[in-house]
Amino acid sequence: MSMTGDQPIGFVGIGNMGVPMARNLARAGWPVVAFDLRPDVVDTLADEQANITAARDLARVAECAVVVTMLPNGADVRGVVLGADGKPGLADALPQGGLVIDMSSSEPMGTRDLGAVLEARGLYMIDAPVSGGVPRAVDATLTIMAGGDGALIDRVEPILAAMGRVFRTGPLGSGHAMKALNNYLSACGVAAASEAVIVGARFGLDPAVMTDILNVSTGRSNATENKLAQHMLSGAVASGFSLKLMNKDVAIARDLAAALGTPAPILGHVSGLLSDALEALGDGADHTELYRYVEEMGRKGGADAG
Repeated sequence: MSMTGDQPIGFVGIGNMGVPMARNLARAGWPVVAFDLRPDVVDTLADEQANITAARDLARVAECAVVVTMLPNGADVRGVVLGADGKPGLADALPQGGLVIDMSSSEPMGTRDLGAVLEARGLYMIDAPVSGGVPRAVDATLTIMAGGDGALIDRVEPILAAMGRVFRTGPLGSGHAMKALNNYLSACGVAAASEAVIVGARFGLDPAVMTDILNVSTGRSNATENKLAQHMLSGAVASGFSLKLMNKDVAIARDLAAALGTPAPILGHVSGLLSDALEALGDGADHTELYRYVEEMGRKGGADAG
């Protein structure tokens, strides 16, 4: 049975994505009980948005019976759900039949394992990671990749639909697999567009003209349409999605391929490139700064050749 709009929803993780997602749930009529390790952020959100209540601990969030997690990685999700450092987790307070909706970018195999632990305790889980970044989180037009039991997804689809468009990907963990593979392809686009433009510029092509041509040709991609001129060539590098997160997501895809025994040489190369770029540029870099890193590699290569 689908949930009705008067049932409260717990929300753990009030960050760049969590804030607009929680807002959209509240605007759609769902009472939201929000928690974050930064109480001031939650208090500000609750003060600014009707229908959101600030929680001071996970036990208060667990009273909602359905809880969304939007956290940096799967390890953080596991710590929040099962407890960490001697502190209880959501699973210690959720009522029987309670449901965790992990909308983070977590590891698919870890999600399966966590789901099995919860099921043994009479609790349930679906994974529903998102694509679209902060702008589409604000507009409630996220792509939501929902994995898990169909009846559970039926139950919470109205909740998810308040934040974006829902695609059902298969069993538990499949949403997280799809998200990682999507971000791998996105990273490929940024890396390939960077290399193509840098090679072209060295030959004497105008990068702006190249961008115009690519966007009406078969080389067109999300990177060429939405990032190349706007962030990479302009130097704005302010897409809102960090290089650190992209590196993490592509590493998840790489590890998934390895766990399945599936050769993926391009995936391994792109993962290595992102890791090297992150080490060079630092945790605060936007993922579109990969262009700058590739450009610098080109300069060093040219100098070495000379």
